[in-house]
Amino acid sequence: MDVMPLLLLVAGSTAVAAAARRSPVPAPLLLVAVGLAVSYIPGVPDYTLEPEIVLPLVLPPLLYKEGVESSYLDLRAQLRPVALLSVGYVLFATVVVGWAAYLIVPGLPLPAALALGALVAPTDAVAAAAVARRVGLPSRITTILQGESLLNDATAITAFRVAVAAAVGEGASWAGGVAEFLVAAVGGVAVGLALMVPIHWLRTHLKEPLLQNTLSLLIPFVAYGVAEQVHASGVLAVVVVAVYLGHRAWEVDFATRLQEEAVWRMVAFLLESAVFALIGLQLPVVLEGLGDYEGADAAWYAVILFLVVVVTRFIWVYPATFLPRLLSARIREREENPTWRGPVVTSWAAMRGVVSLAIAFSIPLTVHGGAPFPQRNLILFLTFTTVIGTLVVQGLTLTPLIRLLKFPARDPQAATLAEANAQAQASRAAERRLDELLADEHNALPPPLADRLRTVLERRRNAVWERLGQVNPITGETADDTYRRLSREMISAEREIFVRLRDHRYLDDEMLRTLLRRLDLEEAAAFRETA
Repeated sequence: MDVMPLLLLVAGSTAVAAAARRSPVPAPLLLVAVGLAVSYIPGVPDYTLEPEIVLPLVLPPLLYKEGVESSYLDLRAQLRPVALLSVGYVLFATVVVGWAAYLIVPGLPLPAALALGALVAPTDAVAAAAVARRVGLPSRITTILQGESLLNDATAITAFRVAVAAAVGEGASWAGGVAEFLVAAVGGVAVGLALMVPIHWLRTHLKEPLLQNTLSLLIPFVAYGVAEQVHASGVLAVVVVAVYLGHRAWEVDFATRLQEEAVWRMVAFLLESAVFALIGLQLPVVLEGLGDYEGADAAWYAVILFLVVVVTRFIWVYPATFLPRLLSARIREREENPTWRGPVVTSWAAMRGVVSLAIAFSIPLTVHGGAPFPQRNLILFLTFTTVIGTLVVQGLTLTPLIRLLKFPARDPQAATLAEANAQAQASRAAERRLDELLADEHNALPPPLADRLRTVLERRRNAVWERLGQVNPITGETADDTYRRLSREMISAEREIFVRLRDHRYLDDEMLRTLLRRLDLEEAAAFRETA
């Protein structure tokens, strides 16, 4: 196996993603653009999205990371709009886009056209999360988009399988498709529910952070693999487990949480970078074998299909937003009245991603009887152009659109006040608990150590309030910034002495690592305390 193409992909995509952090262009868009450009450089290896790799090995960890970072309470509060998008919209888009493709592409059978509709129906979890973080969408819209993109792959994959089965001549019916969807959905949720409690028990009872993080890396693959083994939805199983574990993450040892955050940030960064670069690199592959559809015809079909995808989203989102309120007094009482701006952003922020392309490459080469699958290469091309179109057109214009609509910005002052009040309540509870513990003779401490505990608690309580204070007129820093800078300077001075003592053989390297780790934890604590 030649590892050099893989190393080039990882290194190149990482470098582009790092450069994107210093540019106004979101990383997914820049990665796709660079991938498109690089794909025609002579000597660049051919990169093909293999569904046997992407679906079981790349999709689960990306879904898991987004699921863990999502809010169970927010998702539960927005369950109705999330379900309408992740199930209703995907099926609606599958039929509408598939029917449109059937009408505009000569010779494209309806089952194959519906397979194309299912391919371009689901939005991408990674793209949605990246956009939400970059442009600062309102929290309700962010929750709906993330929830939709976490769950809609299961609907799309099932619809795609039913359409492909009909296209290859396996006699699939709509009743059979509904039954398959129900089995996949209920089975995926059931597997997730069955796994989440024992996995959480393991996470809370393993005492070594190394073992806990190893388990953390295995969880998405285990959930996906078990569900697929029983012909259920691996996507839903991963999401259910991830949301539950994220909701109960506070019960896990602090060292594990710190390591997990660092590990998963690195894993997600590498996978997301490689995935979006791979999307751009697929152009030469999808252009191969277009045959009669090369040139203007293929481009014309691509433009029409992209427009149908965009319009279909608006057609579904607006009624799905306002009709339930008109029909249900309970919904009107429980939920805020949505404005017209929210559906605009929800409709326009629906970018497609790697899952659509990966599933497209799983289309069989032949149907029953040995004939070629009808217009397989054209379906690949139209899927690719739709993914690229949504990422580039909608991705580049979403931020200006949000500014144009003048969404109310989040009030950082209000957020800081809420944080300060929460910290004050927690500090009072901690102070009462400390007094109870120190009153017990089994917990007797010398006064300086007891005072240190109280000082640390007071510092944590005051840190948030200090963030609201005045800035230093000389340096322009808040007291919070000055505290963090001085803390780092003190720790840096200590670190230099430890290294000097090691160099003079007063300390060995093992002791140096212990001391440096202690300083690293203190520096991290000081940063988090004031962040």
